[in-house]
Amino acid sequence: MDQLSPVANQIAISDNPLLTLADVRAAAERIAGHVVRTPTLYSKTLSAITGADIWLKFENLQFTAAYKERGALNALLQLDAEQRARGVIAASAGNHAQGLSYHGTRLGVPVTIVMPRTTPMIKVMQTESVGGKVVLEGESFDDAYAYARSMEKQLGLTFIHPFDERFVAAGQGTVALEMLEDVPELDMLALPVGGGGLSAGMGTAARAIKPDIGLIGVEAALYPSMYNRLKGTNLPIGGDTLAEGIAVFAPGEFTSRILADLLDDFVLVSESALENALALLLQIEKTVVEGAGAAGLAAVLSNRELFVGRKVGIVLSGGNIDTRLLANVLLRDLARSGRLARLRLTLQDRPGALFKVMEEFNTHNINIIEIWHQRIFTHLPAKGLITDIECEARDRDQLDALVAALRAKGYDVSQVELN
Repeated sequence: MDQLSPVANQIAISDNPLLTLADVRAAAERIAGHVVRTPTLYSKTLSAITGADIWLKFENLQFTAAYKERGALNALLQLDAEQRARGVIAASAGNHAQGLSYHGTRLGVPVTIVMPRTTPMIKVMQTESVGGKVVLEGESFDDAYAYARSMEKQLGLTFIHPFDERFVAAGQGTVALEMLEDVPELDMLALPVGGGGLSAGMGTAARAIKPDIGLIGVEAALYPSMYNRLKGTNLPIGGDTLAEGIAVFAPGEFTSRILADLLDDFVLVSESALENALALLLQIEKTVVEGAGAAGLAAVLSNRELFVGRKVGIVLSGGNIDTRLLANVLLRDLARSGRLARLRLTLQDRPGALFKVMEEFNTHNINIIEIWHQRIFTHLPAKGLITDIECEARDRDQLDALVAALRAKGYDVSQVELN
């Protein structure tokens, strides 16, 4: 997650605050052949579900599984010989760290990445595995960022910002070039927004190529930092979001100025919408995305009236998600759909009580996964107990039929709900 404070002086930023199509096309020429030209594919099933024509750009197929490589490489290619020899530095615990490390190592440029000490070890290992030198400093990302800027000055390194930088944004904009080359009929893009590098680059290119294209920004509802800036709102920022790749406390200054003139609308997506979108992409498209990579689809699913009837391009921006987190998301999605449930029953603590309940599960052909009894810490009399039964059903209708049958036989039944 790249939680950075706005900064004004990055490598070779022009005094002109605007990004141009020429910048993006130049970036495309520089990075051609060194990043994956990922496919843009039509999703028949997601189109049927949403009422829009959905085209997916599979940036999770990059070598480091995220679009961040594009901007990192374009910025690296701007360095002069002395800057290359000294090396570059960045503060990042996310995809920017891996993209910069991979391409820096490939080009022979030493790369140092500063991460907070609280960074999960898997992210440290992934960055080191592609050639980056990781320095752990501070308890927060702000601490790591401040330390990276101090190392930049002390060691004469070049700092490469993950989003608030002209060449980085231009490199990210090459995603839109490829999408519109492959599918010229696209008339709307759902753009994930964190710091704004991807959305500014893609929006600049898309609007220049196709002036009437719709550009919709998407942020996680827990991190509406760019939304607040552009809409003039003061929504709270912070929390444990699935979309950590776009969870920034302060959006870019450079990117904010670009997006203020580009976006046609801006929407926020809930955590449940992100989870649902991520699960659908795995189930329907058989592709793994991280939370930020599911943001575009989450926006379409949550705001159908905005996208219905349109030809919508969605960027699956990254696929770096912890496997345990992915498992949790999928199980929670099964619970929301009624295929997985935990039923809580009040029973009498006597022989055969549980057996009679089991007969109902058998009659309705619902599989029991696990059972918990609670006799002590309840509000019930001493002869009562609470039983939680985790079970698996074909669908919600089958589960509802079981619950109705149990209640008809006098059982007190409730379903443990997700937030």
